[in-house]
Amino acid sequence: MEDFVVSARKYRPDTFDAVVGQEAITTTLKNAIRNGHVAQSFLFCGPRGVGKTTCARILARTINCMNLGPGMDPCGKCESCLGFLHNASQNIYELDAASNRNVEAMRALIEQVRIPPQVGKYKVYIIDEVHMLTTEAFNTFLKTLEEPPAYAKFILATTEKNKVIPTILSRCQIFDFKRIGVDDIVSHLEKICQKEGITYEEEALRVVAQKADGGLRDALSMFDQIVSFSGNSITYKQVVSMLNILDYETYFQMTAFFFEGNVPACLNLFNQILDNGFDGQVFVNGLGSHLRSLLLAKDTQTVDLMDVSPSLKGRYLEQSSSVSTGALLHSLELCNACDQQYRNSSGKRLLVEILLLQLVRLFAPAALEGGEAQAPALGESGEQADNVRPAQPAGTASQAVPAGAASARPAEPEASAPVLPSSLSMPANMRSKTSLKALETRGQSVQQQMRDQAPPADAPFTQEKLQSVWNTYMDKVSKDQPSFFSVLSKADPCLKENYAVELKVPNRFVGEDLLSGSREKELLDYLRFQLHNSSLHFIVHVDESMKPGKAIYTPLEKFHEMQKHNPELKNFRDALNLDLEL
Repeated sequence: MEDFVVSARKYRPDTFDAVVGQEAITTTLKNAIRNGHVAQSFLFCGPRGVGKTTCARILARTINCMNLGPGMDPCGKCESCLGFLHNASQNIYELDAASNRNVEAMRALIEQVRIPPQVGKYKVYIIDEVHMLTTEAFNTFLKTLEEPPAYAKFILATTEKNKVIPTILSRCQIFDFKRIGVDDIVSHLEKICQKEGITYEEEALRVVAQKADGGLRDALSMFDQIVSFSGNSITYKQVVSMLNILDYETYFQMTAFFFEGNVPACLNLFNQILDNGFDGQVFVNGLGSHLRSLLLAKDTQTVDLMDVSPSLKGRYLEQSSSVSTGALLHSLELCNACDQQYRNSSGKRLLVEILLLQLVRLFAPAALEGGEAQAPALGESGEQADNVRPAQPAGTASQAVPAGAASARPAEPEASAPVLPSSLSMPANMRSKTSLKALETRGQSVQQQMRDQAPPADAPFTQEKLQSVWNTYMDKVSKDQPSFFSVLSKADPCLKENYAVELKVPNRFVGEDLLSGSREKELLDYLRFQLHNSSLHFIVHVDESMKPGKAIYTPLEKFHEMQKHNPELKNFRDALNLDLEL
């Protein structure tokens, strides 16, 4: 039986042109050799499997070649090149700093540096994982690195540049190796398949490249494993099964269930995913990536940012056409919140299932409508998230409502004349003076009632309609929240593209007060409800030429001002447990 050589060694580049995905670095090194500007020491840093040691060996071989070609490629025939190819070079020394990290190892290296090369021009020392050296070893090596003999060259390689002491960094030319792109890895794997006579599906190789996370060596290791599993034919299904990863079809199917409002199918599919041994957080991260791809597919300028095949791009474009941008943005927020809460959650499965229900409600609100039983979606901090409803063609929403539900629900107000429901109107006794605590409680209650109403559709509106609703809201808060009314009076709302409302403010402090905490949520909910548009959102523009309005102080602000002059007022209020009247 012949000895098997892994692909990472068998197809290891031996020239700069064969290095994958590091064109900027290889071009710089070739030009330095061509112009005779080879530095005395180099530091190659970057993630694992991106070509640091490979480039170090190619550089060492190239500068010692006696018959360099016009493209700065070694001849492969001279004594120095033959010694390198047979691992018998007397001028190239490789040292593993992970196992030779003490002072004695550096002293032995210094003794070797004193002996000039027997063949070729330079003695090259490649020190791998140099960050593992101790501080004493670094200091021992420092003087030699700073003033080496003319024939000595040092190439240091590391995955953790931050652990190399500054005095070493300052004496080296630093090259930062980047992660290799998915397309570059796929192209390299295709060349290997063609040389080995292996048939393949492009999407299968793309999955391997994505799984490698920018490391070519990891990709080649997985490639060898897959070839052993599948033989001389690599298919997408075989790769997914071998690497035990969730394929694109799973996420397309889950998203289709969201749009259909099919809650049982979503939960059953997630249960099947768990039964197959996948972690819930892996599923959530993959779902977030899928929704991100749908968002990128909404604009032709961002389609190319997806690392998928052309056929998959078509599927993303098709699926993204049935959902609004606002709904996708909100869904990404929900996935991100679930991912952050997953590690510390004691009910991990329940957490993901709640996420699925939230996404069903987001994309198909009618599927979970049930009066008081309807639970509002939760945001990252556990607060109720804004209702967002995707734009749907006429007749779509009515088809999603179960039979008989239309007669049980009251007719929605027309977009031309939005009216605040009577349940949200302010009682007469609440319009008079009330306490600060009661006002906060009532504000939360009103906000809750607004969110319990049917989510608004994305209906267009004009600047005049926006200004009218804005003025109505200002009248509403003028008596109850004079401080917020003062902030509102300093802002100038202006309708922009994609239902963005630009708020012009005189300075950034007004903008921070305007978009702080529950105030922003209450205002945003009110405008979305009255204008029947779930995609409405705020952007703040600071215009220093605006004249700030006159401030209106609340009783609480007045109390704080009085307290500065008489600190005993606080003790008096606390002793009698007094509240402030507004």
